[in-house]
Amino acid sequence: QVQLVESGGGLVQPGGSLKLSCAASGSFFSIYAMSWYRQAPGKQRELVASLTSAGTPSFADSVKGRFTISRDNAKKMVYLQVNSLKPEDTAVYYCKATRGGYTYWGQGTQVTVSS
Repeated sequence: QVQLVESGGGLVQPGGSLKLSCAASGSFFSIYAMSWYRQAPGKQRELVASLTSAGTPSFADSVKGRFTISRDNAKKMVYLQVNSLKPEDTAVYYCKATRGGYTYWGQGTQVTVSS
């Protein structure tokens, strides 16, 4: 069992930055693949970035070059650095942990990009 708690969201102006954090509890965190998703109002949840247990990242085309994903296994933390934010990045951002057939989600953190 893994519990995930996101934080770091907020209101930011276009072009601004935020660092989203996901704190995990439970065992064997290091062997989980970790991902960030987002869901905007009226839209489906979409994959933003993922990081394998081996540390290989991947990103949605819409955020490549602007977002980075990292993890600290000792602290059981995953981070999403979001830069050059655009209004279309406004969404609830969710953290997900996956291992085998098991998937765990956090409750989300709101990111609003507006002037």
